Amino acid sequence: MTSTQTACRQIDAAQRWPTRLWIVRHGESAGNVARDAAHAAGLADIKIGTRDIDVPLSARGEQQSTALGHWFAAMPAAARPEIVFSSPYLRAWSTAKLIEQSAGFAPEFSKCVIDERLREKEFGILDRLTRLGIEQRYPEQAASRKLMGKFYYRPPAGESWCDVILRLRAVLDTICLHCGGKRVLIVGHQVVVLCMRYLLEDMDEKSILAIDAKGDVANCAVTEYEFDAKRGNEGSLALRRYNFVAPLEREGAPVTREPDAKVAAR
Repeated sequence: MTSTQTACRQIDAAQRWPTRLWIVRHGESAGNVARDAAHAAGLADIKIGTRDIDVPLSARGEQQSTALGHWFAAMPAAARPEIVFSSPYLRAWSTAKLIEQSAGFAPEFSKCVIDERLREKEFGILDRLTRLGIEQRYPEQAASRKLMGKFYYRPPAGESWCDVILRLRAVLDTICLHCGGKRVLIVGHQVVVLCMRYLLEDMDEKSILAIDAKGDVANCAVTEYEFDAKRGNEGSLALRRYNFVAPLEREGAPVTREPDAKVAAR
């Protein structure tokens, strides 16, 4: 039996969807700070000294994660998450652990499950380049991305949004198979939040890119779905909140909305 199956061993066979699903972007990372610095200075490169998977939270990111945990802690025990799925990237995993430590999850809470399918979008040869850096070093790639659009454009050795969506389809299959009737929290990255919305709300390219164009997903912002038995033949998840940052504001934690650090031109 896998860790996911163990953590979700009590399955509500009558319902394939979770009763509630929260999707959270990680807290502000040192990479987000580096990206902002590179952009402000007009640099081609985003200066990060570690692998992207090892980029830690900033001090503000830790504060945000703890504040969000306190928001969960204020819920009745029977309303808090029962299982957490997290990207393996340190900034997401650290966010999940800080939420867990400060939240006081339900007594039946099992563990935080690392799921590699929730990882950041891979940018290939464009990794850690600002928009200026891409235009200077790979003008043909900048032109290709402009022509195809970010949804379908795949940089060499990297991923498109469609590639991310394909792996997230499998994540949802896992959750529906093993966590029906459960309360589930996912901690990931900006593109994970957006692509999950695309899947759960049956969107098309134009619709999700319009949401993306309105602004970045805030660090530790909450996107929340609730199971509605009246939707469709078998019920489905209905959006209740998006980019919800009130838990941070209530504790005076800073609200940050930096794009992911790997590349300025997501």
